[in-house]
Amino acid sequence: MSKKGKSKKEINFRKLTRNTSWISIVVIVFVSMCVYGIISIAAASFAGYIVTEKLDSEIDSAEKMADLYRSSDLTEERKYMLLNMEGRDYYILDTVTDEVVHSRGTVERFTDHDIIKAEVISPDGFQLYSHAEYAFFSMDEDNSLEVDPLAFFRYLLKQARSINNKQDLRAEVINIPVWMRKTIGENRDLFCRMNLSLNLNDFLYGAAFLTALMAIMLAAQGIVIANAIASAIRRRRSLNMLFKDMVTDGKNSLWFTFKGNRIIRKRKNRERKYAVVSLELLNYANFCLCHSLAEGEDMLRMVSDKISENIMKNEICARYSSATFALLLKYTDEERMKKRVSHIIAQLEEINSDHRFSYHAGIAIVDVSKIEDVDTKGRKVIDIDKEYNYAGAARETLSGSDESGVAFLSDALVEERKWIDTVVEKQQAALDNEEFVVYYQPKYNPRTDELSGAEALIRWESPEYGFVTPNRIIPIFEQNGFITEIDHYMITHVARDQKRWLDMGLKCVPVSVNVSRAHFIEETLAEQIRDMVDAEGCPHEYVEIELTESAFFDDKKAMLSTIGRLKSYGFAVSMDDFGSGYSSLNSLKDMPLDVLKLDAEFFRGEQGGDRGQIVVSEAIKLAKCLNMRTVAEGVEIKEQVDFLASQGCDMIQGYYYAKPEPGKAFEERMMA
Repeated sequence: MSKKGKSKKEINFRKLTRNTSWISIVVIVFVSMCVYGIISIAAASFAGYIVTEKLDSEIDSAEKMADLYRSSDLTEERKYMLLNMEGRDYYILDTVTDEVVHSRGTVERFTDHDIIKAEVISPDGFQLYSHAEYAFFSMDEDNSLEVDPLAFFRYLLKQARSINNKQDLRAEVINIPVWMRKTIGENRDLFCRMNLSLNLNDFLYGAAFLTALMAIMLAAQGIVIANAIASAIRRRRSLNMLFKDMVTDGKNSLWFTFKGNRIIRKRKNRERKYAVVSLELLNYANFCLCHSLAEGEDMLRMVSDKISENIMKNEICARYSSATFALLLKYTDEERMKKRVSHIIAQLEEINSDHRFSYHAGIAIVDVSKIEDVDTKGRKVIDIDKEYNYAGAARETLSGSDESGVAFLSDALVEERKWIDTVVEKQQAALDNEEFVVYYQPKYNPRTDELSGAEALIRWESPEYGFVTPNRIIPIFEQNGFITEIDHYMITHVARDQKRWLDMGLKCVPVSVNVSRAHFIEETLAEQIRDMVDAEGCPHEYVEIELTESAFFDDKKAMLSTIGRLKSYGFAVSMDDFGSGYSSLNSLKDMPLDVLKLDAEFFRGEQGGDRGQIVVSEAIKLAKCLNMRTVAEGVEIKEQVDFLASQGCDMIQGYYYAKPEPGKAFEERMMA
């Protein structure tokens, strides 16, 4: 899955929770290497300085002996006498016979087995030899002296330990024999012993300097390490604060999203099934209103704690919103999951002994093995928030009930949600392309069978989805607010059709158009309707405005004002679906309506002498007393028509006379 395909929330989570400890590790390693390097360089420089200084003076003396032997003014015996006076051990080797021709003191004959030999000729023409136990210096490729500081200090420490007089340790001198070889004539080489004299006092000063340097560098390293640890601790605390729910002291929705995605993406879980649960505590707001917010929050804490007691390893729960909790549980089958969630709810119902709460739980199943999207590392990609919304949709199917319950997400519900998304996505384009078509259902006078009116109804003729009935789109438009655009569309097209039919000389009848209750929050609704109808050139008496009964329970003052202005502009106003809800006779008393439409439910099923006929009869009488015309909807059989005609109903709208039909068919009906 590409980064472009990821949600912004997921990308921000990855940035936020990205593990940066490796940076601290790299810094620590780098600083440690620097500390080691600086200490090593300082130790090598110090050791090299001491050895080089001591060796240089010895080489000068050896050079003087070589020059003395090469002097042509002296006899062989005189040369030997002067060489002996230098007080050094030396010998002269015949390089042809490999025999010592003269010597003083100890004669060291070196082999490749028991000495370290500097093969490279020094700038002064020397070769240096030393026994293996003194192998802490050598010559590099540039004929420079190299000293191994660790070997050098180990040797000095060993010598210091072997000195008996510990009280005057600093005065002790350690002589390290180094032999120099130099050609002094034809077939003659001079081997001269030089004593590399090291004062332990030098060693102690150097050791003190290096110790101090090491302490400083280690302190710096410690500061870096401490800062890295402190940074990691601060980051963990920040994440804990970010993911903490301040009410329950548990986890919040951000943590549920982050942790839930991580659990599902683990390779070991790629064949598992999980259940995403949306659990709601019902009537929480009412409880807080009747008691207090503090008591409500205490209740939420107890709920959170009780849920946490019932979840297992690699399962999580968090408070997702006000009184809803999100759970991610391991899933085996539907029956066991329902039993388990019901068991959790049963425990939650017993939390408060003074007040019984009910809970609704919606469950969406995530089959990780069937997820096809993977990231660059081969891990399954899932939007846990989307799955939680699915679980919430399943929970919403229980709304309206005050009893606890559990509902699973069904395929039908998923398809319904997908359809809602499709409609929302396509609605504006459909409006712009005039894919919405006006259908007309005629209204007839039951006594004369004369066409007396019609109701405008919307249909969606989609190039992609075909003919779509209003019950599949109108509830969606009412939910998302697009219904106001549909109202404008319908009023405009009805006025346009009426003007065209009038211009054709047809005997037009009033056409009613439904206006949603959402529209009545607009103070200028009456003026909007007037201007839309006027823009099409249609007389106002040919457009009737229908309001649903439920709209009369909103802002009564605003409703009265809008109805009054509509009537002043010449529009008839009707109440639709009278009797479908809790009708208010006061509404009929106060509202200056022109038409009362009786709900179709009055005419469902068998008729004849039942209580429904009594109600319909009395409603028609009431309407007549209030100077209102009546329309009966949903009439399908002749017996109903005869009954309504006998009661004085003005118009009938239903399948008995005609189904809703396109404008062209309605036009032909008016021509007949």
